[in-house]
Amino acid sequence: MPLDRFETLQQRLHHLADRGPGPGPARVPDDAVDMFTCQLVARHLDAVALRMRAAGTGYYTITSAGHEGNVVVGYRTRTTDPALLHYRSGALFAARAARSGGVDAIEAVVLGLAASSEDPIAGGRHKVFGNVSLGVLPQTSTIASQMPKAVGLSLCLDRARRIGHAPEIGGQPTPSDAITITSFGDGSLNHASATVALNAARWVAHQGLPLPLLFVCEDNGRGLSVRTPAGWTRRVLSELSPIAYFAAEGHDLAAADAAAQAAVAHCRQQRAPAILHLRCARLMGHSGADPDWAYRSSDELERALTDDPVLYSAALLLRAGLLTGTQLKALDEQLQAQVRAAADRAAGRPKLMTAQEVMEPLFQHRPQAVAREAERKDFAAETSTHGDLGEKPQPLGRLINRALHELMTKYPNALVFGEDVAEKGGVYNVTAGLWKRFGAGRVFNTLLDETTILALAQGAGAVGMLPVPEIQYLAFLHNAEDQLRGEAASTAFFSRGQLGAPMVVRIAGYGYQKGFGGHFHNDNSLAVLRDIPGILIASPSHGADAVRLLRTCFAAAHIDRRVVVFVEPIALYNERDLLRKGDGGMVAAFPPAGQAIAYGEVGTYGPKEADVLVVTYANGVRMARRVAASLDDVRVRVLDLRWLAPLPLEAVRAAAATARRVVVLDECRREGNVGEAIAADLACHAHPRPAIELVTAKSSFVPLADAAELVLPSQSDLRAAIEASL
Repeated sequence: MPLDRFETLQQRLHHLADRGPGPGPARVPDDAVDMFTCQLVARHLDAVALRMRAAGTGYYTITSAGHEGNVVVGYRTRTTDPALLHYRSGALFAARAARSGGVDAIEAVVLGLAASSEDPIAGGRHKVFGNVSLGVLPQTSTIASQMPKAVGLSLCLDRARRIGHAPEIGGQPTPSDAITITSFGDGSLNHASATVALNAARWVAHQGLPLPLLFVCEDNGRGLSVRTPAGWTRRVLSELSPIAYFAAEGHDLAAADAAAQAAVAHCRQQRAPAILHLRCARLMGHSGADPDWAYRSSDELERALTDDPVLYSAALLLRAGLLTGTQLKALDEQLQAQVRAAADRAAGRPKLMTAQEVMEPLFQHRPQAVAREAERKDFAAETSTHGDLGEKPQPLGRLINRALHELMTKYPNALVFGEDVAEKGGVYNVTAGLWKRFGAGRVFNTLLDETTILALAQGAGAVGMLPVPEIQYLAFLHNAEDQLRGEAASTAFFSRGQLGAPMVVRIAGYGYQKGFGGHFHNDNSLAVLRDIPGILIASPSHGADAVRLLRTCFAAAHIDRRVVVFVEPIALYNERDLLRKGDGGMVAAFPPAGQAIAYGEVGTYGPKEADVLVVTYANGVRMARRVAASLDDVRVRVLDLRWLAPLPLEAVRAAAATARRVVVLDECRREGNVGEAIAADLACHAHPRPAIELVTAKSSFVPLADAAELVLPSQSDLRAAIEASL
């Protein structure tokens, strides 16, 4: 049925060619024939996608048919204007390729359809529109998740220059008048990701800050099978002041081109955001597997077919005398043959054959280079301006603050941003003094939205900066986790490692915080982070470790362009004592520049030959050391994981071999967190296999006040587990 519709559309095109030009003059863009060629390329790529799927040689059938009016955006922007595209922006992508002269859009797309490992952007991992040399960043573009990132990228184009950094994407310099483009469907307009992006753009523009961003709404009147209420999309988009609004019928090439030129000029000259609202027809179902005739009447389907932008463009060119009917048919048949031949070739091209091949972009890491970078000290180390610390031992929070001063000096392209991080210095004063020392260009407050914060981090990383976003509390991350999971962490995966999303996300987390509790300030679950492929998670238990870990985290983001998450135990920020009041066991002098903790390097406390090994992290380390000191007749060794993804499993196994009894203490809930993974690995891979006890938080949110102690692991819980293991 879907292929029948393509054949009907082609028959109508050829009938138009046989009939000849219609009456009346035609106003056409100078490059209308080239635009029309790209529209035809997109149309035949859609048709061949369905043919490949039917033959079992293709794996993606979401088409651009009816949206080919977006070709005008491809012609009125440049390859140096970064673009984050909707999955129906096929003609726009073809236009970018045609204008570059160096990229074969047909070959690139069919290799993606065939899931070939030779696909130049994703290497067979997904069919995406993307090409580094064309400035098209690969997106899955599900439910507008690319839109917040586009806001962040656009904001950072000008901010990078403000701090003396020349922005570049994928190694290619970005000119000073570049703009960012993101396209999306009208169905996605109603998703939280789109709402966040549009609100953030308005917030930035309202303050007069540069934001050269073009939102392109490809409005076909439906989200999946659900009809968009008449007039809704126009009403929403046209009432988003101060974002400028431009609109046109997408099937009218001349009108769409005029609107696109005006919108692009506004963005480029005013350094301000604009919306280009292109009304389109959806000529096919949502995908090749979508029986849209089940929810669209025959009259609606026919009306859609009569709004075919390819047919309208052909009629325009015939009236203008730029193509004859014979030339039109010949061009169509030539492109059809070219696309089908490319598809036949692609079907036989190599595929991903091993899990290692699939995962390679996620683990293209260089630990030795990262270690060298972390230990590099050829810079003037910056001391904290938050008080005269000197060499006096300090607790965790103060040492993190001083580490940030040092690392902001070491990396002039680093940015620190989030809620309250600037003048106030953060909720816990961890970023105090940074704004005053490094200025508002590098240290700044954001609006109160975690999605925007993480999207801004992606934008900054995309243009070559080193973003250090702060999420105030671990619980707040869950509003925005898709920006890490679906976008940032997948960047290398969908680009064969050509692109990355470097960032060091600082998050205050865990329980045990006194006097300021409840679930939203004492969240104790890392599961949502730990199952994201390829990210690095570090978590300190002591201030000196925090400094050394941060040096490696910054180096990993800088060298490997890696997504790094640094989870800081709130309850330890200001703690000074370990075993008894006044012992100073939780404070330390600032470690000299060049000292760092490498990937997988664990910390240990206690005798090497022990009766029991306690494996833990963060708050658990102090708890375990306290319990160990209270046991006179049991030798306890405490292992501090430090790295929570990937877990240092080999180091844990080696330590377990010397103890034979292991207690895993996990301050997070049992399900999906660190403790289960450690216990399972030891049970499956440790030789000899130790006796294992697992102590975790209860399967509960953390309540307010002293009731928190009822669900979090306690020293008595740990002591009981140690005794039970003997």
